Amino acid sequence: MTRKVTYSMSASLDGYIVGPDGRFDWSAPDQDVFRFWIEEIREVDVHLMGRRLYETMLYWETADQDATLDDDSREWTALWKPLPKVVFSTTLSEVQGNARLVSGGSDGSGSLAGEIERLRAEPGEGDIAIGGATLAAEADKLGLIDEYRVVVYPVLVGGGIPYFARNERRLDLELVETRTFNSKFVYLRYQVRR
Repeated sequence: MTRKVTYSMSASLDGYIVGPDGRFDWSAPDQDVFRFWIEEIREVDVHLMGRRLYETMLYWETADQDATLDDDSREWTALWKPLPKVVFSTTLSEVQGNARLVSGGSDGSGSLAGEIERLRAEPGEGDIAIGGATLAAEADKLGLIDEYRVVVYPVLVGGGIPYFARNERRLDLELVETRTFNSKFVYLRYQVRR
């Protein structure tokens, strides 16, 4: 069985992961949603991300040193830190923790498609997760995403960085799962029809 490529993020009801002011503080998960993300990360073998998401997630590389961290955050950190990560960036010169930097190459080496093809060929049963709108948009354009997963937050931000790429192409999806948290947040999981 080929490993799935999944794109998971939180989004506003109007479809943005970051608002027009660059803020995403509205997407801080409550305890039930955070528990959900903990269970989802257990299914991931490798996480692909762009520079901005990598820099945001750097907090979790040392969060376990904070004595005031709650149990859920400690559990997340224990799962996140050892998880292999592939960071796509043309501006970073190095990455920390269990991450590997891919800067791309004119000969096609270091391309997102090449990296996903290589990872799919490796043994493993867990997902290949993609995070970050720019990287996901590139994967979407190349037809590499197998599942779209989104936790929808009850807020309209009016613009910003969209969850879905604007590739002006049709993509048929099948609803695989839906879940509601605290009568506020809705999780939607769609599989791409091939």
